[in-house]
Formats: sequence, structure tokens, C-alpha cells
Amino acid sequence: MIGEVLKNTLTLSDACRITQTLRFNLMFKPIGSACNLKCSYCYYLDKAKMYGKESVMPYEILEKTIKEYLETNDSEEITFDWHGGEPLLLGLDYLKRIVELQNKYKGKKNVFNTIQTNATLMTPDFANFFHDNNFLVGVSIDGPQHIHDGYRKDKGGYPTFNKVMRGVELLHRYGVDFNTMTTINKAGEGRGLEVYDFLKRIGSHYMQFMPVLEYVDMSNGSICSPSSKGSVVAPWSVDAVEYGKFMCDIFDAWVKNDVGNYFVNLFDSTLANYCGHNPGTCVYSETCGANAVVEHNGDVYPCDHFVYPQYKLGNINESSLGEIVASNKMIEFGINKRNMLPDECLRCRFFSVCHGECPKHRFDSTSSNEKRLNSLCKGLKYFFSYVEPYMVEMRKLYFSGKSPSEIMLYDSIC
Repeated sequence: MIGEVLKNTLTLSDACRITQTLRFNLMFKPIGSACNLKCSYCYYLDKAKMYGKESVMPYEILEKTIKEYLETNDSEEITFDWHGGEPLLLGLDYLKRIVELQNKYKGKKNVFNTIQTNATLMTPDFANFFHDNNFLVGVSIDGPQHIHDGYRKDKGGYPTFNKVMRGVELLHRYGVDFNTMTTINKAGEGRGLEVYDFLKRIGSHYMQFMPVLEYVDMSNGSICSPSSKGSVVAPWSVDAVEYGKFMCDIFDAWVKNDVGNYFVNLFDSTLANYCGHNPGTCVYSETCGANAVVEHNGDVYPCDHFVYPQYKLGNINESSLGEIVASNKMIEFGINKRNMLPDECLRCRFFSVCHGECPKHRFDSTSSNEKRLNSLCKGLKYFFSYVEPYMVEMRKLYFSGKSPSEIMLYDSIC
């Protein structure tokens, strides 16, 4: 079996990546899971159970991590990704301290900052700071009000859409660059085009779509591992095929009118894989393990979706960041994205563009009872099959020296 051969195997590309100079991305969680909202599908709220009462990353840990991230990373351009919870809870003075520390240690390197926020706490002062310091703001919004408010409520159970839109208006007013992060959940099924048109109307030119697939404990309703006793698929989870249809509906509009003007992460990654380039996201890469996350207390994990004790790599207070991200445990985690796939995936004609998607969704079994089949597989196949002829033509355009956007001039794709 192919999978058995791959287990504990390094490919040439694996070896090259491991032996080359250290380049990695680091997501900072200085506020932990603390948030002013209580979204039904949030996979991060349960991290408070691991750490007890949440607190802000102390300045000494912040400084050490920023310093080592800049010094260890062998790249001239370093991006800092600030996440939560809700990072605006840090306050403006804390964000100013971040910039001061970056300027202190960056040397000749170019520093970029992104921050992911629900935008409900956005103020003119925050917006002005983000503009003046060239922060790219990611806004979490699930679509128009009747979709967004389905699962994105505050801790009192009240809807949040109007507050988010006030935040978006402030970003426009102060000229802040922003993109959008949109989950695809039960409330959005069958409404892909509606969501896409809405995001365009509010000024988003860079859109990330993330399918929601979670399990909950029937006894208390909390999100849990699918292997937990009594766990069931959460009621807000998107159906696999509906996820594929959602993205196909958006693709129809995009490929006819918006190529080169509006950017959708799944479409960009798929085309990159068709052209033999880095897809730009670990989800559709052959392996992962280059996107670590540091918690507010200095704990480091290989991925934002795997902040569990068994995956902990170390702590910034006990080991250097370079040692942690270059550890065998990190390497093994990344390579297992490919090596732990069932044979059915490895033989799939879409493997080169899908690569099994994200390990966080591998809950199912194949027809031959192999485990770790992606639970979104049917939807992924639906999407990749649908877009295949368009991707082939855009690849031809690209390799002939033309822009893939010329696909919009085609009357039809046979």
C-alpha cells in the first residue's frame, strides 16, 4: 500500500526543505482565547480550559519572541500575524509596544503586520494606528446580516453584524487595507453567490473562505474531538457537498467577471498548484509545518488548529524559537500531512491540487475502511471537478505568457 510505504519516509523535497535555511511563519496569540464574542463554532474558546484564566502575553515574553522571530527567520521580509481571541482587547498601548519592539530588532529586514479581528471594537484611534503603521486588517464576517448573525453573537447572545459594519466603515474612513475571513457554515449553505456579492459590496478584494466542520459533546454542547465518546457533528457544520457547491457558485461569478480584480484563497491556491507553484497556504500544500503559533504564555504549537497538549513543541522561555520550530516533532507533524493519508487520497486524480486539504478535517474512513479521510472529500471533489477545465485553460494562458484573467474573454469552456 502506498500509505504504508510513505510512513516514516522523507522525499527529496522534504529533505531540501529541512536542510535549507530556516524560514517559517509565526502566528502570535498574545490575548489567548479571550474574546468579546461567543461564536457558536469557535474552536478556540475551549483553550481557556487548558490555560485557566486567560491573561495578556507579558512584555518580556513578547520582546523575546519578536526578537527571536526576526533574528532566526532567514528572510528579508517578515510578517507578524496577530490573532486571538480578539486582539483588539490588547488595547492601543500594547499594539504600539509591538511596533516599538519590531523597530528595535528588525535591522534591515522589512516587517509587515496582519491582525485578525471581529471589528466590533474598532475605534477611530485603532483605525488611525493601523493606517499609520501599515497593518493589514483581516475582518471576520460571514456575509449579510441574516447569515452573519446566525452564529456570530456576543456573550449576551445578541447579534453582532451592525457592530462589525461600523468597524468596516471606520477602516474605509481611515484608508486601512483590509481583507475578509468568512466561514462557510449551515447558515450559508446555498448562498455562495449572495455572500460573495455582499463581500464585494463592502469593499473586500481579498477573501478567505473557511468551511466549518466541528463536533460537539452531546452532554454539554461544547466543541470536542470527533473521537470523544458521545460526540456528534455540530449543527452549524456545513455539509460537504454543500461546501463544494457554495464555492462553485462563487467561482462561476469570479471566472466570468473578476479574475485579477478579486482574489479568493481557494481559487488562487488551486491555480498555483495547477501551475506548479507554491499554493500560498498550508491547507493545499503537500506538507505543512512552517506555520507555528505562540500562545500568550510562550507555549509554541505547530498549528493554530492543533493547540492541544500532545502537539506542544516547547516554550519560548525554555528553548530558543529556532530550536523549537526546527525540532523533529515539528518536522514530523508537517510531513504527516501527506504520510498519514489513506491510499484513496494518494491515488485520487485531484491529489496534486488538494493534498488531502487540512488534517483538522480528517474524521472519516474510506470504502476500504482506511482512516483519516477528509470529511469534506465529496465537496472538495465536487469543486475540483467543476473548475478543472477552467484551471487547465488558465494554466495554458499563464505558460504562454498571457494573463490568466483572459479566461474572462472566452465564450465558453468545452
